[in-house]
Amino acid sequence: MSDPAIASPCVSVCALDENDICMGCYRSATEITDWFMASDEDKRAIMRRVAERREADGGIRLM
Repeated sequence: MSDPAIASPCVSVCALDENDICMGCYRSATEITDWFMASDEDKRAIMRRVAERREADGGIRLM
């Protein structure tokens, strides 16, 4: 049995900060662009980086 598809972390708050990190989902501009062509392994790596960024930022940003 295969794993379920990895859902995009997009929360429809699309605004990049000064470091090119989305203020809604914490992905970099490159990660956002590459998401649909990324393998499941790459998506899991992106999600790990997203979690690290969110934790370092103290949680979800409010615009």
